[in-house]
Amino acid sequence: MDGVLVTAWKALPGAVDALRWLRDRDLPFVLATNATSLSRAGLAARLAEAGLEVDASEVVTAPVLAASYLRTHHAGARCFLVGQPALGDELEGVHLVEHGADVVLVAGADRAFTWENLSRAFRMVKEGAALVAMHRNLFWMTEGGLMLDAGAFLAGVEEAAGVEAVVTGKPSPQFFAQCVEHLGLAPDRVAMVGDDLAADVLAAQDCRLTGVLVRTGKFLPETLERSERKPDHVMDSIGDLARLLS
Repeated sequence: MDGVLVTAWKALPGAVDALRWLRDRDLPFVLATNATSLSRAGLAARLAEAGLEVDASEVVTAPVLAASYLRTHHAGARCFLVGQPALGDELEGVHLVEHGADVVLVAGADRAFTWENLSRAFRMVKEGAALVAMHRNLFWMTEGGLMLDAGAFLAGVEEAAGVEAVVTGKPSPQFFAQCVEHLGLAPDRVAMVGDDLAADVLAAQDCRLTGVLVRTGKFLPETLERSERKPDHVMDSIGDLARLLS
């Protein structure tokens, strides 16, 4: 979504036409996003404002999978949420607390990622709380340029506490499995288009999907050049999707 279809909630060139091309040919797709700031309905509404008509049911998000994981593996647990996402009822069934948490749940980086809150989370993990992260993205592209994301802070908490977080969003194999199940297709009939070489493209290839990297969003040429592994395809933008699939 972010960096492929939009940047700062403005449609990237070719994005509107690419979605229209898919719909005209009845090619199923989902928007697989680590966005944690809004619910699926909220994300669909923001995309509509940018001219991209997408139904909330066509969006798979890291927060939804995080809630599902917690309900399954930590039912009834007290959870301390690092971040202030406007997720509505996406975390239904998750018991949020400010103190004495059994689980620390890390959302995407926002203004709530303060030294005090991260230190509280660190102390809770040291005292035995499980550590669950919606994703581990290191940075993303905004209107003002590249910004640090939750992964940069998560790595610090992991190292300081001596634990490894369970990650529910990309690049988790479970995330891609959920997307493929949503489409009702075999993995080798699905392509993943993303601007993050590691979390989007290579991780999808590890799950037997075709990996397509776009040179938009947070794409950095040096990252691709340094990588020993390469995408199956590289496009200048989502506007090239029709030509690639044809």
